[in-house]
Amino acid sequence: MRHVYSGKVREIYSDGADLLLVATDRVSVYDVVLPTPIPDKGALLTQLSVWWFERLADVAPNHLISATDVPAEFAGRAVRCRRLEMIPFECIARGYLAGSGLREYLATGSISGVELPPGLVEGSRLPEPIFTPTTKVSTGGHDEPATFAQVVAEVGVETAESLRALTLEVYRRGAERAAANGIIVADTKLEFGFGRDGELTLADEVLTPDSSRFWPAGEWRPGRAQHAYDKQFVRDWAAGTGWDKKPPAPELPPEVVAATRARYVDAYEKITGTAWRG
Repeated sequence: MRHVYSGKVREIYSDGADLLLVATDRVSVYDVVLPTPIPDKGALLTQLSVWWFERLADVAPNHLISATDVPAEFAGRAVRCRRLEMIPFECIARGYLAGSGLREYLATGSISGVELPPGLVEGSRLPEPIFTPTTKVSTGGHDEPATFAQVVAEVGVETAESLRALTLEVYRRGAERAAANGIIVADTKLEFGFGRDGELTLADEVLTPDSSRFWPAGEWRPGRAQHAYDKQFVRDWAAGTGWDKKPPAPELPPEVVAATRARYVDAYEKITGTAWRG
């Protein structure tokens, strides 16, 4: 194997014709990796993604070759996958108002050029899910909101329309399944690439606590911050420290590490209906 890339959370290796994506226990907020890992996080993200890939295979092909044909030291937290020509956008579907979408809406009344009704508040359910892409920055910097027109200009109308349709359908299916188990999927971020046959292919991770906002349905109340089964808990803690969101990031205290891990485990168990045995 040859190491080819270090992301905020994943390490990528080349292994012949395939790639190995290895999820670490690192956690990042505001595009900065924190110095404190979350135990089992890499395995939780990997195994939940594999679970979703299997259930969404009829919506879009995915890059997964195997979750078991990996080196022993990476077992449980790595996947063998196909090489893709990646699309240079993060494809985000939003069904509720939160995070950067909330901030953009409060400033402009829209998100990524999509006009929304006035009077919405934090946590509001949108009239219908919307496609709000961002640029994809691989090294340093921050992803920036992009309009559908920008995606069209970069990849063409046909591909842009397919990206939007696939993103919204993955979100719809994921939100429907999660809702049956008492979880709201407020939003989710997806990545796509072209396979050798030119077909758009779902890649990276899908519907995990790192790429989505998960809220307990029974506690949802618009107009306030929602309880989160995802890394929003870490974002909120980091923001409360007075940290300037630039490296170096502060160490996470043990109680925040434990509470974050518990949220990831809770999300996995509620969505899959199976106990975590990592």
